[in-house]
Amino acid sequence: MEYNNHIWSFSTVGGVKRVNIDSGDDLLYLANLDPKLWTALSCPVNDLEIDKKTLEIIDADKDGQIRVPEVIEAVNWINALLKYPADLLKQDSIFPLSAINDTTPEGKVLLDSARVIIKSTGKENATTLTVEDTSDTAKIFAATRFNGDGIITEDTTSDPELLKLINEIMLYTGSATDRGGKQGINSELLQSFFEQCEKYAAWYAQKDADPDTIFPLGADTESAYSNLCAIRSKVDDFYIRCRLAAFDPQSTEVLNLQVARVETITAKDLSGCMDEIAAYPLAKIEANRSLPLSSGINPAWENAITTFKNLSVSKLFPGKDSISEQEWNSIATTFTAFAKWISEKEGAAIEALGVERVREILSGADKMQLTSLIEQDKALETEANNIILVDKLVRYHRDLFKLLKNFVTFFDFYTPGSKAIFQAGTLYIDQRSCNLCIKVRDMPKHSTLASFSGMYLIYCDCVSRATSEKMTIVAALTNGDIDNLVVGRNALFYDRKGLDWDATIVKIIENPIGIRQAFFSPYRKVSRFIETQINKFASSEDDKVASNMKTGVDAVPLKVDETTAKKEPAKPFDIGKFVGIFAAIGLAIGAIGTAIASVIAGFMKLEWWKMPIAFVGLLLLISGPSMIIAYLKLRKRNLAPLLDANGWAINARVIVNIQFGKALTQLAELPKGAKINFNDPFTKKKNPLLPVLLILSAIAGVVLYCLWKYKFIHIHF
Repeated sequence: MEYNNHIWSFSTVGGVKRVNIDSGDDLLYLANLDPKLWTALSCPVNDLEIDKKTLEIIDADKDGQIRVPEVIEAVNWINALLKYPADLLKQDSIFPLSAINDTTPEGKVLLDSARVIIKSTGKENATTLTVEDTSDTAKIFAATRFNGDGIITEDTTSDPELLKLINEIMLYTGSATDRGGKQGINSELLQSFFEQCEKYAAWYAQKDADPDTIFPLGADTESAYSNLCAIRSKVDDFYIRCRLAAFDPQSTEVLNLQVARVETITAKDLSGCMDEIAAYPLAKIEANRSLPLSSGINPAWENAITTFKNLSVSKLFPGKDSISEQEWNSIATTFTAFAKWISEKEGAAIEALGVERVREILSGADKMQLTSLIEQDKALETEANNIILVDKLVRYHRDLFKLLKNFVTFFDFYTPGSKAIFQAGTLYIDQRSCNLCIKVRDMPKHSTLASFSGMYLIYCDCVSRATSEKMTIVAALTNGDIDNLVVGRNALFYDRKGLDWDATIVKIIENPIGIRQAFFSPYRKVSRFIETQINKFASSEDDKVASNMKTGVDAVPLKVDETTAKKEPAKPFDIGKFVGIFAAIGLAIGAIGTAIASVIAGFMKLEWWKMPIAFVGLLLLISGPSMIIAYLKLRKRNLAPLLDANGWAINARVIVNIQFGKALTQLAELPKGAKINFNDPFTKKKNPLLPVLLILSAIAGVVLYCLWKYKFIHIHF
């Protein structure tokens, strides 16, 4: 197939023709390859065995998925910066500066930035870089005053006034982390801080313009207003009750404290009942009564009323020990201007600075100086960003081709000895190792789609021994048997870093594993059925015996007298009933014996060479259907549903046939040249005469058959 004069080569892998990417030209023309020929169209950023930071850089729109256009963009970008695009095929973690194409303006800039990184890391004579060198931005920018991120820190200036203001801005407005890993401020934080200062200063200026109106009680105004707010609802409640008493004198008793409510707490420690006492009326209710301020006050409110008298009443109505409702309303009206002023407060975030410090900050030129420092830092943004681009270049040089091998093609998955980026590790269980293990985030959702893969799947909850971290994996069993695999069984999982996890099976999706397993499947089903029925019968009989014993014990009288000591005569044995039972059993055994005899007789009448054929035919009749069904399913096993369930968009079949499946699940084998001692001390000792008797019996059987066949003897069936 030809695209823009570039000749592509393909290989048939897993039943699908997949493109080969094995040259620099293939990378240069990758954008022209029809996406219909890509194995995957999308893959997630998370849960893959490749540097996540690299994938996040490729994910240009930051949606957590890498799609075809983003892969093409990444390939085109690095191709333009490398002298030889074929260098990507090496997947080398060491990036030589000589690989940068410095004949382009961008290449020259990145080469200079790479040298800056080398200098900042203390390797001035080095000619190569690694991801470890370029990703340590804190170290790269640590010694620089400006790093192009628009954030200034304490290291940006030595002026003590500016340093003080920077710390105040971080304290009251917040901070940002610069590329060197230090806390500082940017233009947004600076602007927000000064806006808060201006609003607070303007709000506070209203007090200075009319202090007598806003602060009618002078320095005590704020405390008096807080006290008024605390008692307002309770005092209003008192006056309403007094007006109701005037309206209906008979309601006075009800409006006052009922004795029954007091009786409920008299037996308690009253010091612990103040919340309940606070709900009682503020003072004794009488028609049109004034509020007492010195005596006769609810104990829970005494302190608040005393404070009210000292702060407000003594200044507005000196010498009074009680106030009327009209006087109460007058006092509340006194604070109207203050309440309005408080409700309009702005700049509360920086109020702790105090108005004097706020006015000092606004009157100085510190804002302009800090703004100038931020602009100087931003002026180096391009140079600093180019240093970040060097990290991108080194990462792509190491990881991009690995992604291509697992995205455009599934080369790593189908290559013996390699593992794809979606393979999380190896699960060891039941004398086998399962290499096709994939991380799962949502097991119910995953298992619904994964069931269409045609694979035998086991889901395991895993717990790391080193970190106690938890995760769920799904492992595909593609070889061996399934007799001992049940939910709840424990296993051991090793991730790609070699760390071990305790694994427990939590769900199984059953599908054929192999032809051999399918051959024995019918016999296992019959065996399990018989075992189940025997267990049910034995359990039922055991329950009957236990029930009968309990009934018999319960029937024994605790005390025996002369009347109960006389035993009742035993019931006569019903011989007819048992004769019928034994007759039925005999008929059943006879029928079974007759059937078996007929089969043996028919088999014995066959020609000798037909007997093996008949035996094989019987086996095929029983196991053939399950083997055929298994074969049809095994040849269609598809990995795509497992990956689709994990957020991939697979564009082609990913077949796991019988031969490939044996490579994905390896059975236990003894080492080559291993010595085996067959003398098991716990094996039942065999009778040495038994093999001899079996051989003699077989010879006698053959002789008898030949004599009968050639009519030397006569046997009647």
